[in-house]
Amino acid sequence: MMSVARPQPAVRPILLVEDNPVDIDLTRRAFARSRSLGPISVAHDGEQALGMIPRWDAGERPPSLILLDINLPRVNGIEVLRQLKAHPKYRCIPVIMLSSSSEDRDLADAYTLGVNSYIVKPVDYDRFVEAAGHIERYWGELNQHPT
Repeated sequence: MMSVARPQPAVRPILLVEDNPVDIDLTRRAFARSRSLGPISVAHDGEQALGMIPRWDAGERPPSLILLDINLPRVNGIEVLRQLKAHPKYRCIPVIMLSSSSEDRDLADAYTLGVNSYIVKPVDYDRFVEAAGHIERYWGELNQHPT
């Protein structure tokens, strides 16, 4: 008997909201081997990230996961998170704060606004790759979220 392959769902991108070119490159390299997460698109500041919402409304596929820095130009990550989690259509997109800040206030604000996870960026490349692997395994393989 011949088995029928199930069609795989279209891969949705990860949105990285980050202004530091070194961190963008590091994140792209850390997720380069990902099999369960889609390609990375980048918004270089909070205003650019929020500007993607009308594009999603117009039919562009929204991301399956958002990696969001706090310290961003124009609109900070906390405000981006606030607006995303208040949006009726996109509030279910998982958001991971990936920030160099370990300030109690930043953590409290992020969790109060509904962040799904908060990870302090490791400075060491090997530890960053390890953290990216944990993100991939959990959010790309184990976690179930609506389509």
